[in-house]
Amino acid sequence: MGRQFERQAALFFKETGFEILEQNYFAGHREIDLIVKKENLIVFVEVKSSSSKKFGHPVERVDSKKIINLTKAAQHYLKESEIENCDLRFDIVTFIDGKIEHFPNAFEAME
Repeated sequence: MGRQFERQAALFFKETGFEILEQNYFAGHREIDLIVKKENLIVFVEVKSSSSKKFGHPVERVDSKKIINLTKAAQHYLKESEIENCDLRFDIVTFIDGKIEHFPNAFEAME
């Protein structure tokens, strides 16, 4: 199911004018679900899903360890792709019972 929601998240970003740079980017054992770009902004996206909020909101499953791994993977991507001088953002996209929620600048809000 995870890949299906990642494809839906990619479609969401395409519909809002973003270009999909990578899907399921791996830096060693670390993975970034989506990397998208719009103008001078690159967004690293984590996708989470759940059938309900019974055990909490899916965004709550992005803990400090996951944030560190995503940040390191993003640094690897930027270095490998030789990308400099752009704006960066980390977003979380969740699906609860199939309904999408977008949390831009999610890591900033979690601090």
